[in-house]
Amino acid sequence: MSNQTFINRGRFSNRLMVIIAVVIVVGVLLSSTFIFLQADEYAVVKSYIQPKGYRTEAIGPGLHLIIPFIESVQKYSVARQTYTMSSTASEGAVQGDDSIQARTKDGQQIFIDASVIYAVDPTQLIRLHTNWQNRYEDNVVRPVARAAIRDAVSQFGVEELVSTKRAELEQTIRDEIQSGLGENNIIMSDFLLRNIRFSDEYAVAVEQKQIAEQQAQQAKFVVEQKKQEAEQARQVAAGAADAAVIAAKGAAEARLINAEAEAKANQLLSESLTEILLQYQYILKLAPGVQTIFIPTGNQFILPLPNTGVQIPQ
Repeated sequence: MSNQTFINRGRFSNRLMVIIAVVIVVGVLLSSTFIFLQADEYAVVKSYIQPKGYRTEAIGPGLHLIIPFIESVQKYSVARQTYTMSSTASEGAVQGDDSIQARTKDGQQIFIDASVIYAVDPTQLIRLHTNWQNRYEDNVVRPVARAAIRDAVSQFGVEELVSTKRAELEQTIRDEIQSGLGENNIIMSDFLLRNIRFSDEYAVAVEQKQIAEQQAQQAKFVVEQKKQEAEQARQVAAGAADAAVIAAKGAAEARLINAEAEAKANQLLSESLTEILLQYQYILKLAPGVQTIFIPTGNQFILPLPNTGVQIPQ
């Protein structure tokens, strides 16, 4: 192979290397010149030619042009994010027991698991960047949430948190966190009070109290049941007594009716008796077979009537 061939190959290799270098440079320039942001991304453009060192307006989703080597971008997600503080090691943002220890109004220590759902405010991204850059989760979200929880818990007694005031506690914490994050250009979407745990001593005391309350409720139920049984027996006895009274009243009324009927019958019989009828009945008793009776003129009676005790109406 001739020297000319080697020279030609060397020139071709040099040209190829130059082309590759140009392509690389162009690629770098293009990648540095055009920035594409996803739908949930905003960015702060840092610039060596701007008085403050950055553009005063953040750029949003889409394709953007920047000056290569003079400007660069720092991206921020504006999607909702969840920061969890939990006693379960695998759940929280910090490994290990990251629950919030707080004391109630009456001095009881409790432990709270909670989650804060938040998002960066894209309209205030420049201010967030100048104050916190990408440290806002550790330097804002976490301390604001933990402080708000401790402050809110101190306003309630432990009995209130166990029974009637949990929802009110949750709303109080939500309002305080929302205010604290808003002051730092972060939007709070929601707050979740995941769990409230008590010290072992208090948990035992609560359990004993619940057992005592259940026993008291059971005793109250038994007493109420006995009362109902006694009331039922009383009603049965009262019903039997009422039935006896009604029966006695009915018998008395029956006897009264019989007596009144007998008296009426006697009255009617007494009214129907005459002297002649009495003499006739008397004579029949003396001589049942008599067919004719002769009474002397002017005599009222044939025979003197015995003293029968019957009053003859005049």
